[in-house]
Amino acid sequence: MRTAKATAAAVTAVLGASAAAIAVGRLASDAALKAPAGRPLPTEPRLTVHGVAAGQITLTRDLSSLRPGTYGLAGDGWHAVVGPVIESAPHAADTVVRRLERVTHGLLEPGARAWLTPQVHLGDPKSALGLDHADIDVPGELGTLPAWYVPGVRDTWVITVHGLGTTRELPLNVLGFLHHQQFPVLDLAYRGDLGAPRPPDGLGHLGATEWRDLDAAIRHAVRHGARRVILHGWSTGAAMALHAAAHSALRDRIAGLVLDSPVLSWEATLRALAGARRTPAALLPLAVRAAQGRTGLGGDRYAEAADPGALRVPTLLVHGPDDEVAPWALSRRLADRRPDLVTLHRVDDAPHSAMWNADPGAYEETLRRFLTPLM
Repeated sequence: MRTAKATAAAVTAVLGASAAAIAVGRLASDAALKAPAGRPLPTEPRLTVHGVAAGQITLTRDLSSLRPGTYGLAGDGWHAVVGPVIESAPHAADTVVRRLERVTHGLLEPGARAWLTPQVHLGDPKSALGLDHADIDVPGELGTLPAWYVPGVRDTWVITVHGLGTTRELPLNVLGFLHHQQFPVLDLAYRGDLGAPRPPDGLGHLGATEWRDLDAAIRHAVRHGARRVILHGWSTGAAMALHAAAHSALRDRIAGLVLDSPVLSWEATLRALAGARRTPAALLPLAVRAAQGRTGLGGDRYAEAADPGALRVPTLLVHGPDDEVAPWALSRRLADRRPDLVTLHRVDDAPHSAMWNADPGAYEETLRRFLTPLM
């Protein structure tokens, strides 16, 4: 009897430990699979607004608040745009002063909690940039996908697609530049975004299924006069572009790829985001297994899409070593293995999806040189 009870207790303990491990793995994997659009990634620290003056804002001193360039600064119910650090401005040792470009929404007050975001603009192309546009409904696999269409005279369209922690407002950073180059631009919202269909399982798949919404946008562009398309993706949007270039039935219409902070390994990105939530390193394999079980990630198609040998079109890869979400080493390896097609533009001191923010002028000049032969 004692042996039977001991065995039962041991089995119960094992089952309890297994259930706990599964729960931990699911919770850790949520950092990537349930990353809400427009909310900060766990790699982005929270800052405090210590003071606001004419054209200046004082923030908590942190590596993030010292970054060069132009960023959105967001909090609960408000949004502003901050420019470079003002070294000459008086400040305490634990703070930093940046140029305050504008407050775009809400009320900005000392004491507010904030985070930096690569999304500089709020609204649509008209309200944010003064550009006329049409609100487009793209027929997708799961239902109607909202998109902004800004017309241009060329028959090569640019389709833009955002990634983790951002919305279709992120491509507004480069929309003015693309419009000046006379490209028609289709800025897409995809499954899980506001106004778009919800994924059947309620989870993001880091581009592995979302790419089919980008494929729908390619079909829409071709039906409405695009002879060729250029796919410009950030983060998981860049992964979607790679999947489309590898698997779309219309991949012969893709003239080029612009990959900003690309997620080339779903596992590496999931580990990074789970780790940023302070998941112990020993538990990260559980997060990976949980993600595989919940989404089916881990098959060959993801690896195939990011395989350097699969590239068939000119590709601009914009990335840097300070990205904590998508490893820079993978981008560098992709560029090293395909120098015939890949142009790598390195950006230092820029977090995930913020390569434009660090130096908008250099980003746009690099983009201009890449796009000119594809016009």
